[in-house]
Amino acid sequence: MPEPAKKPVSAFAKKPKTQEAEEGSCVVFEAETEKSEAKVKWQCNSKDIASSNKYAITAAGNKHSLTIKDITMEDANVYAVIAGGSKVKFELRVASKPEVPAEAPAGEPGKADQAPVPPPAASTQGETSAPTPDAHPAEDAHHPDTRQDLTGLFTEKPQCGEVTVGENITFVAKVNADSLLKKPSVKWFKGKWMDLASKCGKHLQLKETYDRNTKVYTFEMQIVAAKPNFAGGYRCEVSSKDKFDSCNFDLAVHEARAPEGLDIRAAFRRTSTDGKDDSGELDFSALLKKRESIKPAHMNTDPDVDVWDILSHAPPSEFEKIAFQYGITDLRGMLKRLKKMKKEEKKSEAFLKKLDPAYQVLKGHKIKLGVEVANEDVEVKWLKNGQEIQKSGSKYIFECVGNMRYLTINHCSLADDAAYTCVIGEEKCTTELFVKEPPVTIVKNLEDQMVMKGERVELECEVSEEGANVKWEKDGVELTRDESLKYRFKKDGCKHVLIINEATKEDGGHYKVKTNGGESVAELLVQEKELEIYQSIADLTVKAKDQAVFKCEVSDENVKGTWYKNGVEVKPNARTNISHIGRIHKLTIDEVKPEDEGDYTFVPDGYAFNLSAKLNFLEVKIDFVPRQDPPKIHLDCMGRTSDSTIIVVAGNKLRLDVPITGDPSPTVIWTKGEKASSVKPDGEENAGLSACWTLNDGEVITEGDGRVHVESTKGHCIFTIEGAERQDEGIYSVVVRNPAGEDTADISVKVVDVPDPPQAPKILSVGEDSCIVQWEPPLFNGGDPIIGYVVERKKLRSYRWMRLNFDPYPETTFEARRMIEGMAYEMRVYAVNNIGMSHHSPASQPFVPVAPTSEPIGLHVEDISDTSITLKWRAPERIGAAKLEGYGVEYCKEGTDEWIPANQGLTERSSMTIKNLTTGDKLLFRVRAYNMAGPSSPAVLAQPVTIREIMQRPKIWLPRNLRQTLIKKVGETVNIMIPFQGKPRPKVTWSKDGEPLEPSIASVRNSDFDSILFIRKTERKHSGQYDLTVQIENVEDTAKVMLQIVDLPGPPQVLKIVDVWGFNVALEWKQPKDNGNCEISGYTVQKADKKTMEWFTVHDHYRRTHCVASDLIMGNEYIFRVFSINLVGLSLEPLTTKDSVFIQKSGIDYKSPAYREHDFSEAPKFTHPLVNRSIIAGYNATLSCAVRGIPKPKVTWYKNKMDISNEAKYRMLSKQGILTLEIRKPCPFDGGVYMCKAVNDKGEDVVECKLEVRPQIAKEEKKEAQ
Repeated sequence: MPEPAKKPVSAFAKKPKTQEAEEGSCVVFEAETEKSEAKVKWQCNSKDIASSNKYAITAAGNKHSLTIKDITMEDANVYAVIAGGSKVKFELRVASKPEVPAEAPAGEPGKADQAPVPPPAASTQGETSAPTPDAHPAEDAHHPDTRQDLTGLFTEKPQCGEVTVGENITFVAKVNADSLLKKPSVKWFKGKWMDLASKCGKHLQLKETYDRNTKVYTFEMQIVAAKPNFAGGYRCEVSSKDKFDSCNFDLAVHEARAPEGLDIRAAFRRTSTDGKDDSGELDFSALLKKRESIKPAHMNTDPDVDVWDILSHAPPSEFEKIAFQYGITDLRGMLKRLKKMKKEEKKSEAFLKKLDPAYQVLKGHKIKLGVEVANEDVEVKWLKNGQEIQKSGSKYIFECVGNMRYLTINHCSLADDAAYTCVIGEEKCTTELFVKEPPVTIVKNLEDQMVMKGERVELECEVSEEGANVKWEKDGVELTRDESLKYRFKKDGCKHVLIINEATKEDGGHYKVKTNGGESVAELLVQEKELEIYQSIADLTVKAKDQAVFKCEVSDENVKGTWYKNGVEVKPNARTNISHIGRIHKLTIDEVKPEDEGDYTFVPDGYAFNLSAKLNFLEVKIDFVPRQDPPKIHLDCMGRTSDSTIIVVAGNKLRLDVPITGDPSPTVIWTKGEKASSVKPDGEENAGLSACWTLNDGEVITEGDGRVHVESTKGHCIFTIEGAERQDEGIYSVVVRNPAGEDTADISVKVVDVPDPPQAPKILSVGEDSCIVQWEPPLFNGGDPIIGYVVERKKLRSYRWMRLNFDPYPETTFEARRMIEGMAYEMRVYAVNNIGMSHHSPASQPFVPVAPTSEPIGLHVEDISDTSITLKWRAPERIGAAKLEGYGVEYCKEGTDEWIPANQGLTERSSMTIKNLTTGDKLLFRVRAYNMAGPSSPAVLAQPVTIREIMQRPKIWLPRNLRQTLIKKVGETVNIMIPFQGKPRPKVTWSKDGEPLEPSIASVRNSDFDSILFIRKTERKHSGQYDLTVQIENVEDTAKVMLQIVDLPGPPQVLKIVDVWGFNVALEWKQPKDNGNCEISGYTVQKADKKTMEWFTVHDHYRRTHCVASDLIMGNEYIFRVFSINLVGLSLEPLTTKDSVFIQKSGIDYKSPAYREHDFSEAPKFTHPLVNRSIIAGYNATLSCAVRGIPKPKVTWYKNKMDISNEAKYRMLSKQGILTLEIRKPCPFDGGVYMCKAVNDKGEDVVECKLEVRPQIAKEEKKEAQ
């Protein structure tokens, strides 16, 4: 959970409160600040107030006051007082002076309708009503309420109000246009979505005015004759270019007392006061709430007209027209009442089963729509949005199976999201098909990141579809774009990026991106930014008039700093120069003087540490002293003990400053590797010395290394090594010698460094989101004990390493958590001592955090015998990210704990037969699932199993297809498999027609569980009854299979010509002698002209044995032949007539009668008018009518008397006199009066209708409405 935001501290000790005053009076607002020196500013409607004749502003210490004189109604505004980062708002309410009300004449019209309009005072509370005078004023500190005060465009906001049914109320909003570049636009909403601009009319009026003097826009929403359903929440939104503001307010509508009596038609009628039945808004709330309502005096309540009687006798197509005529608004309630009034529900004569109201299919899949019709020979038509679907291509497939009619739509796309209709004659059924797009998946996951405080962070992922919407969460809380632009969301094609500007410690956590098809998680770590010192300043010893340069280098080139000398800031002058180039800071002193000697310090701005060095001024003086003093070394600690050891960090400067005395100035000899006493007085060196440096009177006599510097000042000898290394560690001896004597001292130096990197870590075990990693300590600890280790991890295919611990971890075994299961990772380790951090170790072998699967389920005994058992189980419910490698089966004897593997290795199957068991043993069995993480919990049989075969009665499971006669053609293969059961193994026998089955007829193969009868090539003799018997001792079971082998039939017999007349010939024949071992299904009759001998079919699949060949040609001579047909096909040979038939010519001449051509032309006439419709925005709509006329009339469509023939939004269709106007995805502006005009040479005709377009209603609003 994110940390709660700290409450801002107010700058006010006492805050002004909302007050109410009468016109002409004076009012004083007082405020007290926490600090007396705080500056206070007063505002009115977000404008600063200055002292004037109207306003008096006073301030005395921490007390401040605002006095408003001679109050008028215009002073009723929102005021504010501002101090520092705090802002307090309060109101001034002005009440008019009380007047003696004049008595109104009784019964004066219009007074009852006028409701007191609440004062349009601005409200800063948004959705709540205005605060009372005793309430504490709202305070705006560092975090203003962005929900109501987005940009402050409102100078006056609409207030919540109350009104009685039938009365009026006005809401006022004002916007100051001083800072706006263009005119603001205002929208009024009811609830969350209903735009009231399209509802303007008798009960709702919107007004707009502009005052050029004050440059204030005034927007008014007036509700006339309020109704109970007007109550609810409203919202006013104002926008101007890139600025936006909104305000919520509520309206409460109180009921009025109603007289007795309720007329059903009055409850359904439109409410109107102008005497017209078709004006006003639809209202049926009085009927739904079952309250009495006031019956308008103008409404016609003729008792002779029974609306329900008219509706019960009218066709359904006229219901909407009748409801509109009589003012019925609740069409759904009307239809329910009509349904109850009908005694018998009229059933569909064409459909036995209609389409469901709606279907849903995924994009790219196919769907099958089906209806059941009453007449299996009837033809159906399928329509899509009113247009007939043509049979073309493989997109649509039409099927007819018995009484079922199917429409299959392949490869559904968003264009197939439409209304589909099945039409049979005049009846039809309709359904809606909704095409659902496939889920959006995440192609490229988020990556873990570790950034420094103040840096910019970009979390990027890639999804499978462009333009898809994603949801970002941080630690389970959804992220939104707030006013401070803390989070920004960027979308580039399939890529989505979350941008965090100037990351803080609170931004660290787990970020998740979600789509409707997946999610991805990444961890963000924000680390405090530390300043690293790449090069520190060093002590300097310079001579007079030389140049001294102090130089340091830090990690951040933007960091500035200040130089100090002995605690006093150094200012640049003629000899002193301060420079900053990149990461390098320099202090240069030219012509050094004795007064320049001292301690110099560099302090980086914003960091609590400093770098110091000393400047020593070298002044050589030669004093001639007559006496001599032996040399002496003055050291507080000498020797080789650990307490006296000097420790230096590798890479830093080693500076040994040894105080010495002696006169004359002694010669200084520095040696490393042996004691100073080993140096001989005459200056000879032993062979064992590793290095020797000699200084005489300040001059270096010998120098062993370029990094080593020796120098001497008055009373000091200094030994310096630049960039100490490990080999510089050891015992350093210093010998001071002059003619008066010598002195020796040993100094132990230890060089420490960062440790060597540890060896490559090893992964000991892994879990669902964790792992245990272990490593060996480094071979060299850098001369300082290891205080801990730092562990890092990264995803295998990523380049970003993420640190898992910021404080050194003292152990060599670490448990890493919060990893993503199934993702491959690598680990590496750093060693840390007091000096610093080593280089990272080699990366570990890649590993995947996975958890063992859950135990297998459904373990049971499938079969058992005297020496074996068969077990079955199902896969685990949870497998996890790792692949399931297999199952391990084990068993043990009852009373022991020794589990024996049933087989070597794992099995991938979900069943196993364990053999070679001892009869009579009681065994326990268990199964475990294995994956990369190891075995799961075992699934164990509840009871031990005794290894002994169980007697089972024989039973034959005859397949369903063999329970009826099996028909095969001659030459085909017969393969019959019949399963059975029984233990021990039963005896299986086959017989044919009561006789034992001979091997020459069929082959038989028997197993423990089934028997197979196989005939490679069938013949007619294989037909008959086959019996299967399964027997165990004296118990048996039998089953029979009927096999019928069919062949082509023989030709018919005795074909003869019975009669000839006109163009007809009668034929007759007898059934064939050989029917092919199956029923004759029909005959094929053909004819041929003897001239050409080309055969043509007269009848196909003709079932009778006599027929008539008609439509023969006069003057031709014909012969005929007949084929037999059965289940296999046509007979190989036909039966042909022996004699031919000659069709005689006739001498009849035909004379056509004379007649006069009829004039069929007529003027256009609409046979079916346009019907008024009310539709929902966003869904395609059609207007249809029918016209007739000869010649074909020219049709023109109009909207509000404007020709729309050439507009792309509309599509005009005409088919067989049916005229259709299709409106694609209508919006509320498409509502109006539509007219269709038909014209030809005989005249013209016109028909029109009204179209209302309603906005869409969200599901949440529907639920709230219910």
